[in-house]
Amino acid sequence: MSLVRNVGTIGGLTAVSRVFGFIRDMLVARVLGAGLAADAWQLAFTLPNTFRRLFAEGAFSVAFVPMYTRRLHGADSEGGGEEAADRFAGNVLSVFVWVLLGFSALAMLVMPGIVWLLAREYQSVPGKFELAVTLSRITFPYLLLVSLVAMLSGLLNARSRFAPGAFVPVLLNVVLIAGIITGYYWRQASGNDAAVAYAQAFALAAAGVAQLAYMGWATRRAGVRLKVTAPRFTPDVRRLGMLILPATFGAGIYQISQLVDTFFATSLPQGSLTLLKLADRLNQMPLGIFGIALGTAILPMLARHIQSGDAREAQRLQTNAVEVATLLTLPAAAALAICAPAFVTAFFVGGRMTPADGAIMADIVVALVCGLPAYVLVKVFQPAFFSREDTRTPVWCAAGTLAINIALNFYVVPRYGIVGLAAATAFTATLNVLTLYAVLQWRGWFRFTTKLGGRVARQIVATAVMSALLVWLVPWLSPYFGGSVGARVWSLAVLVGGGAAAFFVVAWAIGAIDRDLIAQLRRRRPQKPVDLAE
Repeated sequence: MSLVRNVGTIGGLTAVSRVFGFIRDMLVARVLGAGLAADAWQLAFTLPNTFRRLFAEGAFSVAFVPMYTRRLHGADSEGGGEEAADRFAGNVLSVFVWVLLGFSALAMLVMPGIVWLLAREYQSVPGKFELAVTLSRITFPYLLLVSLVAMLSGLLNARSRFAPGAFVPVLLNVVLIAGIITGYYWRQASGNDAAVAYAQAFALAAAGVAQLAYMGWATRRAGVRLKVTAPRFTPDVRRLGMLILPATFGAGIYQISQLVDTFFATSLPQGSLTLLKLADRLNQMPLGIFGIALGTAILPMLARHIQSGDAREAQRLQTNAVEVATLLTLPAAAALAICAPAFVTAFFVGGRMTPADGAIMADIVVALVCGLPAYVLVKVFQPAFFSREDTRTPVWCAAGTLAINIALNFYVVPRYGIVGLAAATAFTATLNVLTLYAVLQWRGWFRFTTKLGGRVARQIVATAVMSALLVWLVPWLSPYFGGSVGARVWSLAVLVGGGAAAFFVVAWAIGAIDRDLIAQLRRRRPQKPVDLAE
């Protein structure tokens, strides 16, 4: 199956999840606003999800998938094949479960200390710190459940079965939406905003159970039979552990930055953390759809090419991934930056979310999306290291950019507040991806060709034409973004439809879109692979 088709499968299902996630955050904004309970919930939601992305979907996946792929396809000292792959996965699972249980139990025990480290300023608001600790203890078991989900998803991805792993986030958002609705009616009876936060916290734990049950069914349906035995630290399990340790940092720069941003955001006026997280939802729409899809699809495919010694195919795959990434993120970043006030007003302002809060959120969105291409491209460049089992290099790149990020935050946050915090994150993400590319180029693992450069240049031209149209449309449509539901829908439809049409028409006309690459979506096995590596 081609990279484009895999990205289409993962991206399509991820888009469904992002839509439900967007609905979830719209309800949170209107029901809770940007107050005490909203901030406490955002922190409780951030903790298990950050560790999940950092350890399970980040470090664990990038180390586990290449090792599992080698065994599955016979490139292994034991001969490989189904039996060897399942035995390796079973040994990993038997150890992984106990590590997760221990880590989760310890974290719940010391949760007051964790919350104090990240949000000590919450103690200045009566009841806020205590609510954040209680909610975090309720939500943290989700880490155990969703980490097992991530392992099963990586196992299926190695078998080119991407749909189940891309679908499970839909279950999360559906259950959380039910939790918000339940909490709304609890609040009607109690008159306390904390009721909504508690309902969401319990819903998050329930969502983890639903996701694990679904992935267990999908794994068995794929013919995989894993046996959980007494923990055995086999040489392969120990090697996986040694790869995970540096990969935790290298694959998780964005997640570590999120914890750093959380620390600084909680030191700002009440509601800042909520506004940052809701603004990031707009940034996460294209990032989640394109970035996760590309990163998930490219890792097992790249690992196979590298293990077979096919450097040309590895170059072609990464080059195509860069082209797809820029094709989707350049216009998305420009459109989000120009239309941020329109989107925030139409989607989030209302109920307990005030127009003043919406104006701050729009500025945060503009700052965040400046780094959107970098957030996605890092998902393309990091697999080039991980597929070669080099997890050290991304560590050093991440360490440098994270240190710069922290130093910048100490300067910009007191002066520019939450918007400065978002801008520092975007800047250091861009610096990180440029550093990764420089190392790849120096080692001869990937090169940015003239042909690819010409394609990206034409994408920039198409983005500029689209941006000009949006700059003209936004003031004309602005009276309708905060109007009735119908007015919001049709005005946004004109804005999004007009911008998308302008970009793709111009891009197609000037050759910013590779027609042969897109044609892979229409045929299962293309006659000749598209090659931008010339």
